[in-house]
Order: sequence, then C-alpha cells, then structure tokens
Amino acid sequence: MSQIDFSAEGLGLRAEDLGIKTLRAALAELIAVLLFVFIGAGTVVVTINVLGNELNAASLTAISLAHGLAIATMVAMTARISGGHVNPAVTFSMVVTGRMKLGPGLVYVAAQVIGAVIGALLLTCVLKDSFEGSLGAHGLNDAVLSGTYSGVIVEAVLTFVLVFTVFATAVDRRGLGNVAPLAIGVAILIDHLVGVPLTGASMNPARSFGPALVAGEWDDHWVYWVGPLIGGGLAGLVYTFVFLNRPDDE
Repeated sequence: MSQIDFSAEGLGLRAEDLGIKTLRAALAELIAVLLFVFIGAGTVVVTINVLGNELNAASLTAISLAHGLAIATMVAMTARISGGHVNPAVTFSMVVTGRMKLGPGLVYVAAQVIGAVIGALLLTCVLKDSFEGSLGAHGLNDAVLSGTYSGVIVEAVLTFVLVFTVFATAVDRRGLGNVAPLAIGVAILIDHLVGVPLTGASMNPARSFGPALVAGEWDDHWVYWVGPLIGGGLAGLVYTFVFLNRPDDE
C-alpha cells in the first residue's frame, strides 16, 4: 500500500507548485466565482426582493436556470485555464483523489472565496439598501426539514450529484469533452429544483460564504461547508476508485 507523501513536494508547497501558473489559474477561479455569485445571488435578489415574488414555481425556475446556465458558462470559460472548478467542493474532490496537490488546492479555495465576497459586494454597490435583503444568502427551511443535520444530508446529496457529473463528463477521458460544462450546468439546475425550497441548494461553500459575510447571515452556515465537502469528496472517491481506475471494458 502506498503511503501518503507529506513532504513539501507531495503537498504541493514548493515554489514551482505555487508559481505564476497556479496564480493565473486561481485568478480565473476568482473571476468565475465572482461572476457566478453576482448572477446567481443577484437572480435570487431580483426575483424575491425586487419583483416582490415569494418562492413559487416561476421564481424557483428562474433561480434554477440562472445558477445552472451561469455555472455552465463559467466552467466553459475557465476549463482550459484552471480546470473550471468554480467551487471549493470540486477543488476538494480533486485534492482527495490525488488529481491536485494540497498547496494549489488551498490557493484555489482562497481565490474562490475572495471572488464570492467581491461578487456579493458588487451587488450591494448596485442595489438600494431596501432591496438587498440577505443578498441571496442560503438558509435552512426549518418548516420542512426535520433538523439541521437533514440540511447536511441534502447538501451532501446535491453536491454528490454535481461532483459525480464533473468526474463522469470532464475528468474521465471517456466523458463528454467540450460538452461537459453543459452537463455540469444541468446538474446544478436540477439540484436547485429540489434543493432551493430545502436548503437554498448551495453545493458550493464559496457561493454561500460571500453573501453570508456581506449580509451578516450566518445561521447554520457550517452546513454549507460540511455538506458539500462530504458529498463532493465522496463522489470523487467513488468515481475514481469504482468507475475510473479499472481496466477498459472489453
């Protein structure tokens, strides 16, 4: 059995691991998450606060489409630069499956979180205070969920769907190639249809963190880190060791 390499080289903490190539890729991640939060959270603000609609079939569809199409676009934009993670849960899945070293992974996550905060701040710059609300921050629907840990399960399952799709369509060489961003966007879309009324359908700790920080909405925020990281990590491990690392079919 191979041992985990905790050396600077194994962890990706050398200068060459954290050089200009990694920083350029991290900048692409920052920009992509910034735009994703501005569009995704902005759609929530517009449909709920500005247009005055409660969550109904129309607003749920609009929010789901906005997040799905936005992530498909951001992944397509950054796939050739950074791998198109646009999500700490995706980056985490790459690290735990050995496809990415820890050092660059941490740089990616830092960039993603910073991008999310800037995206939320941009929303505050263009909206009047009376329309900001919670800036699309995620929260658990206590009237429906049986408890806080139910929210963790929902987020884990939704993120499992997303990351499994990432591995099946983009990581696996037998996947969809250039069409992968569309499949990933569809995964986000369908996850939102069931998840928005329950947890807000984060699947993305950075998407949750940016609006939470700027709006000061921290209730049950830990759920939006723990659930996605569990679901994303598990999806990556299952796909890698059950479906990816096996002899080609006859």
